[in-house]
Amino acid sequence: MTDTLDKALAAARDAAGAAAEIILHYWRTGVDVIVKGDDTPVTVADREAEMAIRAILAKALPDAGIYGEEYGADDTSREYVWLVDPLDGTKSFVRRTPFFSTQIALMHRGELVLGVSSAPVYGERMWAVRGRGAWLDGEPVRVAATASMTDASISTGNVKTLTADARWNALGAMIRESNRIRGYGDFCHYHLLARGALDLVIESDVNILDIAALAVIVREAGGVFTDLDGAPPGLETRSVLAGTPAVHAAALARLTGATIDR
Repeated sequence: MTDTLDKALAAARDAAGAAAEIILHYWRTGVDVIVKGDDTPVTVADREAEMAIRAILAKALPDAGIYGEEYGADDTSREYVWLVDPLDGTKSFVRRTPFFSTQIALMHRGELVLGVSSAPVYGERMWAVRGRGAWLDGEPVRVAATASMTDASISTGNVKTLTADARWNALGAMIRESNRIRGYGDFCHYHLLARGALDLVIESDVNILDIAALAVIVREAGGVFTDLDGAPPGLETRSVLAGTPAVHAAALARLTGATIDR
């Protein structure tokens, strides 16, 4: 398996680089926006980037399945499955905001084992492989040692569903107690968490393709990454609670205790 992961990491990084070239081209020239059936935007940059990624990944691991944001899944029952969001944050991209990225992850028998998160305009690329730590542009990163909610910096992303949930009040209490609250969103707050600049990330409305690579990175940086119920990420994951071990545990206890009225 080691050789497979070595090959996979090299391919994922190459694919992220190929996607970056396409995305940066359209970032400079501009693109037309199409609204998909689920009312989310898509551009030629998304589609061309995914095609480039798929070609590189398929060549490296021809027996692996690929599940991509724009072209769907070919076979998620295979031993290895790539999870790809070529341009996560298309809304930011079309509004000229640099908070978008390319997300590439590899799943082995249902477990996320590799992740590459590339944000070319923002200027960061992070990656991780199970058991090998997390890296930012070639330098190792680690979550902070923050152990209490009063010292914690919290970031929220997509939380529309949570606003109608009994856990909304629990989040409010954590925010009031915390040291600082921000809303970095997208890849950005996960990068900040993995390199020790944040302590807790909360989102209630995500897709596994948005966060699969980031889950590996945060975990390998020493953090804990689950959904809001404490379950590990999988293909059906729709929410995130990620943080330093102590802060994550405290937040999960509070959120779980507030779910009676859901």
